[in-house]
Amino acid sequence: MQGQALIEMAGILRPAAIRAAATLGVADHIAAGTTSAAELAAAVGADPDALLRLLRYLAAAGLFDRAGDDTFTLTGLGEPLRRDVPGSVAAFLDSDGVIGRAELGMVDLLDTLRTGRSSHASVFGVDFWTDVQHDPRYAPSLEFVLGDGIAWDADIVVDAYPWERVRHVTDVGGGNGALLIELLRAHAHLRGRLVDLPNSVSIARGRIAAAGLADRCEAAVASFFDELPGGSDVYVLSAVLADWTDEQAAAILRRVADAAGPQGRVLLAEVSLHPVGGAAADLASTGADLHVAATVTAPVRGADEVKAIAAAAGLRPTWEGPATAARSLIEFAVRP
Repeated sequence: MQGQALIEMAGILRPAAIRAAATLGVADHIAAGTTSAAELAAAVGADPDALLRLLRYLAAAGLFDRAGDDTFTLTGLGEPLRRDVPGSVAAFLDSDGVIGRAELGMVDLLDTLRTGRSSHASVFGVDFWTDVQHDPRYAPSLEFVLGDGIAWDADIVVDAYPWERVRHVTDVGGGNGALLIELLRAHAHLRGRLVDLPNSVSIARGRIAAAGLADRCEAAVASFFDELPGGSDVYVLSAVLADWTDEQAAAILRRVADAAGPQGRVLLAEVSLHPVGGAAADLASTGADLHVAATVTAPVRGADEVKAIAAAAGLRPTWEGPATAARSLIEFAVRP
């Protein structure tokens, strides 16, 4: 009995089937009145025989009710697969979305355990961020994932740094622009630039314009592994280095140091989200920790470790601000 329970826990078919239904939007079409298997196959662009097998299987699993003529309706369990209902989980299960793409990278979790590296690259041939940033189909999902506001105590970047002495700031790897927008709102004299990969820049440009800041801010496509635009007084990296190994993080900082030059400053607002453990650990928290390790590197680094990486990139600390349980705030200059 225990062996069978383990086999059922480890089975790949059921989650793959549910994710396939979510990706195809089957529940939305059923809710709209398309209930026969043949019509559903035409509506979602699927092979009729293969889709019928999927629908029968998921009906047996309790997501759909099946009539004898192979028509299907949603059950309460299947209802959250719809995209237009409160509590929808479709965006989380869609394999064509950012979250679903990350989940697919879990297939080679064994590689993470053997190497300590993200398994995403071993599955798809590129790291997670490169994968989801260059294909426009991921842009809407990426915007959903990035959310609307700043997170992980990032308000200390806005409030604790002496921005009154700064004229121009570049947010390196600035994502959807949330942090830069808050900076410019709080400090009316600042002008800003965001640099990131294509999908994030597309999202950030729209949000910058919607915030009424297009006259003080620009967003440019650039990889922080390549040459970055110069001319800013301060280059901010907020929760960027935690996604990369020590060697990659040092390479990023060398590019930023080159852009900052001898007169500029580099402000690291890095996260240190410690792994869960001990008696308080549960299935959700330990699972999230393992998921992050398989998707991005996410090493745990304290302020001293961040300083060591910065030193390897030719930077020296010049100012240290407040720290929280989740984040440190340290300014660096290029070492002569």
